[in-house]
Amino acid sequence: MEIILKKNKVFCGLLLFLFLVSCNSKTIFSEFKTMPGTSWKANDKVSFEFEVQDTISPKNLFINIRNNNNYPYSNLYLITELNFANGTKVIDTLQYEMTDNLGNFLGSGFAEIKENKLFYKENKIFSVPGKHVFSVRQAMRKNGEIHPIEFLEGIQDVGFSIEKTK
Repeated sequence: MEIILKKNKVFCGLLLFLFLVSCNSKTIFSEFKTMPGTSWKANDKVSFEFEVQDTISPKNLFINIRNNNNYPYSNLYLITELNFANGTKVIDTLQYEMTDNLGNFLGSGFAEIKENKLFYKENKIFSVPGKHVFSVRQAMRKNGEIHPIEFLEGIQDVGFSIEKTK
């Protein structure tokens, strides 16, 4: 009986250690928004509001995309807008690979849904404290067309996260 109690204490101590280590996250901000009907409508901005207090430490910013097997493309074009607390605005057009050379979806996940953590800004220092807003919209077009794809199928969730750098 005493051996079982010692094993249980060791097991519980190990679980507690793993829990504490996993809680020591470098994530400062993380939020996801679900796309209605697992499709992203053209020109629909997905916005995230976050507060900045630390104006010294660099941070990594990520766009997080959860897609399913209905996503029909190997890449993803996005238009982003980062509005700083002082009124400054930065707009970027970005392109990300969503599949490997064989057409297999990139990202993590074992089932039909894959989550991609896409670098947006690396080692970004926010020089102004206060409320900031990040917005993103899809900018996918069929080859040779100027109008965006009206409903981009297979996108389940769009997220934004900020992490401390190492």
